[in-house]
Amino acid sequence: MNKIFDWLDDRTGYRALVREALYENIPGGSRWRYVWGSTLIFTFSIQMITGLFLWMAYSPSALSAWESVFYIQFEMQGGWLVRGIHHFTAQAMIVLLVIHLLQIVIDKAYKAPREVNFWVGLILMQIVLGLSLTGYLLPWDQKGYWATRVATNLMGLIPFVGDEVQRLVVGGPTYGHATLTRFFALHAGVLPLLLMGFLGLHIMVFRRHGICAKKPLKGPDEKFWPRQVFKDSMACLAVLAFVLILVFQGAWFGDHAGEPAGAYLGAELGAPADGAKPYSAARPEWYFLFLFQFLKYFHGTTEIFGAIIIPGLAMAMLFLMPILAYWKWGHRFNLGVLAFLAVGISTLTLLAIFGDRSNEDYRQAVETAEINRHRAVELARANGIPVTGAASLLRNDPKTQGPVLFVRHCASCHTHKPIDGSGEVEGRFVVDSRNSSAANLYMFATRRWLTGLLDPKLVDSSHYFGDTTHKKGAMVDFVKNELSEWDKADIAAVIAALAAEAGREKIDPADEKLQARIETGREILKDGSACGQCHKFHDANDETEGPDLTGYGSRQWLIDFISDPSQPRFYGDNNDRMPSFAKDPNHPTHNILRRQDIELVVDWLRGDWLEPSKETEAASE
Repeated sequence: MNKIFDWLDDRTGYRALVREALYENIPGGSRWRYVWGSTLIFTFSIQMITGLFLWMAYSPSALSAWESVFYIQFEMQGGWLVRGIHHFTAQAMIVLLVIHLLQIVIDKAYKAPREVNFWVGLILMQIVLGLSLTGYLLPWDQKGYWATRVATNLMGLIPFVGDEVQRLVVGGPTYGHATLTRFFALHAGVLPLLLMGFLGLHIMVFRRHGICAKKPLKGPDEKFWPRQVFKDSMACLAVLAFVLILVFQGAWFGDHAGEPAGAYLGAELGAPADGAKPYSAARPEWYFLFLFQFLKYFHGTTEIFGAIIIPGLAMAMLFLMPILAYWKWGHRFNLGVLAFLAVGISTLTLLAIFGDRSNEDYRQAVETAEINRHRAVELARANGIPVTGAASLLRNDPKTQGPVLFVRHCASCHTHKPIDGSGEVEGRFVVDSRNSSAANLYMFATRRWLTGLLDPKLVDSSHYFGDTTHKKGAMVDFVKNELSEWDKADIAAVIAALAAEAGREKIDPADEKLQARIETGREILKDGSACGQCHKFHDANDETEGPDLTGYGSRQWLIDFISDPSQPRFYGDNNDRMPSFAKDPNHPTHNILRRQDIELVVDWLRGDWLEPSKETEAASE
């Protein structure tokens, strides 16, 4: 065996390289304070390895990036672990960089003859920050997309060349496929090559001058092997353990029964990026929060000071430290500058964190973002990702888009909340319009809703006709005066028949009593001396003034009604303030809402959306 090693050494000289690496002299012996450089090399190595595995499954396209990250997180075996390690190790590198910088300055390892090595270290720090910034966009989710837009918009503030620089980085005037591919090229190609080059230079210059030992020396000199190697190894294992704790932290909170590991372990995956939907929860990663907070104090023409000039001067001050150290009091001055920056950055970061905690709008935006994140993953796991891209998952989802459209176009008049305040309803499904002037549409056309409509005590309340002219119309008069004389069984039959038309509630065809009740109700609805006085129902009573009750409350009935309530089939000339949202099918651009948007609102009102978890439970039962 020795002959083989001798042969290999004769051809490569590896023994000299090992001796050079392991038997470096350490003045005063090994110390724990010397481990930070090794931990940074260790974390960079982890990033290279995990990044390579992620690259094998990642697709840098605006149409497929989120899909590929979804595959890594939820489908690829161990993908959530690799991605989680990559994500949290990147954050650990920032912490280690700061500690290493502080240690270098405190130990005076930046002073002559080590100035160049200090400058190379600062360049490495900026490259690492660049890697963090470019990697933030790659999942192509809402959080990364909007945070990157904010960051790149700051480039436009650079005097004279800002717009050109921004267009160069973004890949054009808008954010899209070119932006993603450029950031991926920077993150996976350009910046890692630069980091490796400067890291090699950093180590080479470090070897030239050796370790700058802090005085007084605690003991005799030692070699790097074995005591310092042991300390460095223990520190690297501690960093890895901390990263793994962060990766697995989701397992210790909440109930994860039935969920895949990727849903609660590793790095989170937000809802797919959608430039058409503003994202109020956008924030940079915690290590950039200080700059985000700092920019709040600058507006308009002064914004360049907060974004470019002052941060640039702070970085220039760091580069000037070795020069200032020639001055008698230079080292103390540098320590003061570093302390000032540390306190300032920490204070701004805390202000940003506590400011967001007390910001109700931000908290609601985060809550909505979290709901959309889980919903996008749920839909992708249930139905796959459409060929139109991951953004279509939520764009075509009534559960998430319905309430948004309702608030934007309907809530100025309509309320959507339980009439009697009972029942458990998710917060996003409650829309409480304080100035409600029309019907409360919660559970519209269900037996529960219809029971209140045909109740003399409730029919003229704000929950049904609001303050419209119909509140004193024929329907209210009929319910309060004539319907009170009806047999309760007939009223129940009418309610059952109308609920059957809506089709919101399941009807057991084997329930003969219910089927008979529905048929009785249909006959009453057709009766010209009863409901048929004012309403058409299927083939009976063509000449009536009230809305056609054929298919009442059904999906198509609601779509047609919202599109144009003033058509003769509904209120006609008696329509009171209800706008026609899609009156002109031949010219969709003239309409208030697209048909697709109306369908989303209708499906949300009717509760018609995909619930994979409920379907799974029903199948198991």
